[in-house]
Amino acid sequence: MGSLRGLRLAAGNWVRLCERDASSSPRLTRNSNLKRINGFCTKPQESPKAPSQTYSHRVPLHKPTDWERKILIWSGRFKKEEEIPETVSFEMLDAAKNKMRVKISYVMIALTVAGCILMVIEGKKAAKRHESLTSMNLEKKARLREEGLLKAKTE
Repeated sequence: MGSLRGLRLAAGNWVRLCERDASSSPRLTRNSNLKRINGFCTKPQESPKAPSQTYSHRVPLHKPTDWERKILIWSGRFKKEEEIPETVSFEMLDAAKNKMRVKISYVMIALTVAGCILMVIEGKKAAKRHESLTSMNLEKKARLREEGLLKAKTE
């Protein structure tokens, strides 16, 4: 694996060297208007043309529901509900939801650990009282046998 990576790095370095050598060698060009600056050919500056169509790359906005507003507040993005704008970006909403997912998972981890500790404590208390699942099952089976014998005698 290491030799493949080294081979790839060596090939990349060789390609860069060849590109540098090719760009530094004097070449005849058809267009004499090209200027040579730092190894790159550039055209002379022309007046910028106005684009025929204007494209506005706006981020699509979303009007948050009441639940999403609560998520934005709980995640710490905003302090009060009045601070939340009328529309928010999907990225902001996704970031707030992800933050809440992480917080909920931390709470679930803490509850799981607390439950495990509680069960260990309860198990040690039951062991001091000499209670175990085996003894409880044996007592239950003995009680069911006695009830079965009493039923058989009465019939």
